[in-house]
Amino acid sequence: MLEPVQLLSASRQNLLRLTLIRILVLAAQAGSVGLAYKSQLLQLPWLALSLTLCVSLVLCVGTAVRLRGPWPVTELEYAVQLGLDLVIHSVLLYYSGGSTNPFVSYYLVPLTIAAATLPWLYTTTLAGLALAAYTLLLVLFHPLEMPTGQRESLLIYGMWLSFALAAALITFFVARMAEELRRQDQLQAVRREEGMRDQQLLAVATQAAGAAHELGTPLATMSVLLKELRSEYRDKPGLQDDLALLQEQVKLCKDTLQQLVRAAEADRRQAVMEQSVIEWLEVTLNRWHLMRPEATYRYQCLGLGTAPRLKPPADLTQALLNLLNNAADACPEKLDIRVNWDHQWMVLTIRDHGAGVPLAIAEQLGRPFFTTKGKGFGLGLFLSQASVTRAGGTVKLYNHEEGGTLTELRLPRSYGVA
Repeated sequence: MLEPVQLLSASRQNLLRLTLIRILVLAAQAGSVGLAYKSQLLQLPWLALSLTLCVSLVLCVGTAVRLRGPWPVTELEYAVQLGLDLVIHSVLLYYSGGSTNPFVSYYLVPLTIAAATLPWLYTTTLAGLALAAYTLLLVLFHPLEMPTGQRESLLIYGMWLSFALAAALITFFVARMAEELRRQDQLQAVRREEGMRDQQLLAVATQAAGAAHELGTPLATMSVLLKELRSEYRDKPGLQDDLALLQEQVKLCKDTLQQLVRAAEADRRQAVMEQSVIEWLEVTLNRWHLMRPEATYRYQCLGLGTAPRLKPPADLTQALLNLLNNAADACPEKLDIRVNWDHQWMVLTIRDHGAGVPLAIAEQLGRPFFTTKGKGFGLGLFLSQASVTRAGGTVKLYNHEEGGTLTELRLPRSYGVA
C-alpha cells in the first residue's frame, strides 16, 4: 500500500486543482460557443468546435478518474497535462480567429501554473510550445466573418473578459498551488529534523546499552564489598548508616538496570500494563522519591471525572523521571506537581522554585549534550522531548511569573486506551 503522504502529494493536489480550472474554463468556453450559435452573431465551424470541447470534457473526466487511483502523480505527467491544455486551447483559437481572438491571452494561465509548480526544464518546454502555437496562429487560423465595428466591440469586451478570467484563475488557483508546495517543503523539513533526531537517539541508545551491560559487574563488586564492610565495622553506628545508604543506592542502580532490561523485553512483546494516568503518575513519583529522597513536593489531581487510561512505555516513564530530576536539580524543595485532563489532552505540570530558564539559552534547551548544570551530560531533556514527541505530545518550559520554572508535559488523550 502507498503511504497517505504519497496520496496527498503536491503534484496530486495541483493536478486536482488543474482539473477544476479545466472545468471552469470548459464551462465558459461552451457557454460562449453556445451563445454565439444561438445569436448567430458569428459564423464558425460549429462541429469542429464542438468536437474540440468534447475532447476537453473527456480529458477532464479521464483525469478525475485517474486521480481516484493510487498511482503517484509525477512532475512529467503534470507537465504533459498542462501541454494538453495548451494544445486544446490552440485548436479552439484556430477555429475562432487565431491570434485576433481576445482569449489568446489565456496562454498565460498554464504558463503561470507551470512556473509556480514545475522545474525550470518543464516550464521552458511549455513556454516554447505556447510560443510556437501563438506564432502559427498569426498566419494559420479560421477568420471571423463579421462587420468591422462589431468586431472592434467584440474584441474590447472579449479582452476584458479574458483578463478577468485569467486574473481570477491565476490569483486563486496558482496561489493555492504555491501554498501547497510550501507546505510540502515544510513537511520535508520536519521529516529531515525527525530523521536527524532519530539518528541521535540511536547513537545515544547504543551507548546506553553498552554502558548498562558494563555497569553490571562493578555494581555487583560494590554490593559485595559493602556487605563485607558492614560486617567488619558493626561497632561503628555512624559508619553503618553511611554504608547502609550506599548499599541502598547500589541496589537502586542494579534494580534500575534490571528494570531497563525487563521494560525493553515487555516493550518488544507489547506487554505494557494498562493503568490510569493517576496510577502511572503516583507509581513514578514513588520511584523517583527513592532516587531523590532529599526532594519535597506537593501533588494535586485537578482532573474531573474518570481519569484517562493509558499504557505508558518505559521511555515515557523515563521521560517523566528526567523532568522530575531537572526540577529537583533546580530546587529540590516544595515542588508543585499537578495533573489535569480534558476531552483532548492529559497535562502534567511541574513547578520548581529555582532560578528559572535564562532567556539567552532558552532556544538551546533540549538539544543533545547541552546542559546548564555543572554536572550531567545534557541528555535528559533531549531524551524526554524525543519520547513525548513520539507519543504525540509536547514538553515545554516556562519561566513562572512568581519565580522558578514551570515544566509542562502534554499528552493527547487519544494516546490512552480509553
